[in-house]
Amino acid sequence: MGYLQNVKENLQKNSSSFDQIFFQAVFEVLDSLEPILQSDKVYEEFGVLERLVVPDREVKFKVSWFDDSNKVQVNTGYRIQFNNALGPYKGGLRFHPSVNSSILKFLGFEQIFKNSLTGLMMGGAKGGSDFDPKGKSTSEVMKFCTAYMTELHKYIGPRVDIPAGDIGVGPREIGFLFGEYKKITSRYEGIITGKPYMFGGSLLRPEATGYGVVYFADELLRFENKEPFKDKICCVSGSGNVAIYTIEKLQSFGAIVVSCSDSKGTIYDSRGLDINLLKDIKFHKRASLEEYVLTHSSAIYTKVEDYPDGAHEVWTIPCYGAFPCATQNELNINDARNLIENGCQIVVEGANMPSTPEAIELFLQEQIIFAPAKAANAGGVAVSNFEMSQNAALQRWDMDKVDESLRTTMKSICKRVYLTSKDYGVDGNYVDGANIAAFKRVAEAMIAEGI
Repeated sequence: MGYLQNVKENLQKNSSSFDQIFFQAVFEVLDSLEPILQSDKVYEEFGVLERLVVPDREVKFKVSWFDDSNKVQVNTGYRIQFNNALGPYKGGLRFHPSVNSSILKFLGFEQIFKNSLTGLMMGGAKGGSDFDPKGKSTSEVMKFCTAYMTELHKYIGPRVDIPAGDIGVGPREIGFLFGEYKKITSRYEGIITGKPYMFGGSLLRPEATGYGVVYFADELLRFENKEPFKDKICCVSGSGNVAIYTIEKLQSFGAIVVSCSDSKGTIYDSRGLDINLLKDIKFHKRASLEEYVLTHSSAIYTKVEDYPDGAHEVWTIPCYGAFPCATQNELNINDARNLIENGCQIVVEGANMPSTPEAIELFLQEQIIFAPAKAANAGGVAVSNFEMSQNAALQRWDMDKVDESLRTTMKSICKRVYLTSKDYGVDGNYVDGANIAAFKRVAEAMIAEGI
């Protein structure tokens, strides 16, 4: 039995049957590593894969809190500390009803490679809770966050594990979490990133992932000798931070972004989306995209129940570039076929693992430029690292310095992925290029540190 197959089978044998999304993420990486594993047996000799696919530790805890009716509510909290070979554990916290250990293991595993690609000193982790901030009062969110941090603080620290935000965890939630940490420990430390600017946050942190996605995509088009985004039609899914700031940066590059989506439906505006209206609807009103057509009556809103069978409306629109920025496995094989038939030239992942394996295989087969999330959406964690640097030095960087550092980092990641794909004989396959480049850096650190 081959080394890779042996690792896969042992992982499935020793893991829960509910870990399917975790297996998907792991197998996608492992299948990319054949060229580097064949080139050097040191990785097998040191059992790097066996050690890499198992988290260092999984913390699961009860979170009890009072709602506004003084009724006790109980949620489950998690922190998956996956690998710290390259630096302190680093990865976001997600508050959403879908959160479970399998999703967090998948996200934590991906975070190892994403952080590695930045070239910065960060390990990989992920955490969160099945708590849903939607529909909760600010008081209830605060009470939950303080209860969550009461347990989480035992496992984190500026040289141990530095969480950040993710779905359901924005500046409000991070502010409450940070405030409770200070109350418990009496220490002002950079133990969480994505903080509000007035007490240690970095400029451009909300925009970082979306902006980074576009910086990466723009650089990849240069390497591929393709036309830039100016005057090109682009489609984006999602309407959270990543999606909206991807739209904003694409527009600054001259692209015409015509679509975005949320859990209830898709907006199509052939003239180009009104970014200020989107921000008002999603950031201030926290409302459905259906409100968009109240201001722009020529735009078309399609409800989820009216989507084409087996596909998503946002990917039926002809475009030059597609940017899935919503959630995992949102772009399936039918969506991929629609994009290809409609002339799409480049697909850049903004969300974590938003394309199914079948969709990715088809893109690569049809020679569509495909940029995987672990490379393309690393801008958020890069700026989180900049925030850690600012906190450690008790300094603030201006907007230009953060933006230039972000752009430089994303260009560096793109170059590393592009050259690695050539070095290992998988030209144009940036999934393999990203996985090999990230793995090599982590694996060498693991070997150097011993067992």
